[in-house]
Amino acid sequence: TQIELRSKIGSYLAGLIESSKEKEKKENLAIVVWGSNLSSTVGYGKYSKVLREIITLPPYHYSVVVGLLLSDGGLSFSSSKSKNARLNFKQSYAHIDYVLFTFLILSHYCNSLPVFKLNYRNDKANFSLDFTTRALPCFTELYLLFYPKGVKVIPENIYDLLTPIALAHLIMGDGSANSNNWGLEICTDSYSITDVIKLNNVLIIRYNLSCSVREHNKGQYRVHIYRRSIKALSYIVKPFMDPSFYYKLGLNGHFDSFSIAPNKSNIRLFSMISSKFTCASS
Repeated sequence: TQIELRSKIGSYLAGLIESSKEKEKKENLAIVVWGSNLSSTVGYGKYSKVLREIITLPPYHYSVVVGLLLSDGGLSFSSSKSKNARLNFKQSYAHIDYVLFTFLILSHYCNSLPVFKLNYRNDKANFSLDFTTRALPCFTELYLLFYPKGVKVIPENIYDLLTPIALAHLIMGDGSANSNNWGLEICTDSYSITDVIKLNNVLIIRYNLSCSVREHNKGQYRVHIYRRSIKALSYIVKPFMDPSFYYKLGLNGHFDSFSIAPNKSNIRLFSMISSKFTCASS
């Protein structure tokens, strides 16, 4: 039932968060990679203005948010009087593992656990799970990039923003494995043709992928990554993907959905891969 599922998710997350806090206590004197030891702040209550101003997104977490914004994530203000934006991310029940996977990365910026919701569409019940972060200046900065006129666009500096981890989250959110086994398409239907071409060009120039833009429906365009580039794409994004989405890369198998959470080694790996592709394209 809904109550049982909510209880199960809540208990699971609470256990992981408590474990994270205990680990942080043991490592609070250690020298660590920036962003690798951020613990959850769920239940910490409202922050002061001074504290909100000093909170930032380390490169790994920044890239996760960028990837979410390029796909299904959104930034908004709670009211017309709000000064800072907050991130919201929602997925259907089928992708519940991905919501939890992402929440564990960004729980440092959240005051509450993900919320299980039930809504009806065409008399059919639809279950989903979503979470919302605190309203913070670091998210407002991204709002100005992605919503310059109040509507989400692909930023002008997408070449710099589209790191391997941002690309991984874009694929997990909007990637679709083609049924004819010719490759993968990114469902960029909500963006203008200019924005889609901009994204396509970054994939070609920065990552040397074979891809093109095609019209999916009238006025809706998608990026198509050809099969011959899937192996190279997998090398770039697989280390940062939730294993439940490996199928989008043509990979099979069932894995622990939280086996590649952003620990120190993964964040170092991100830095190495991101640096490699940035240098190779400069």
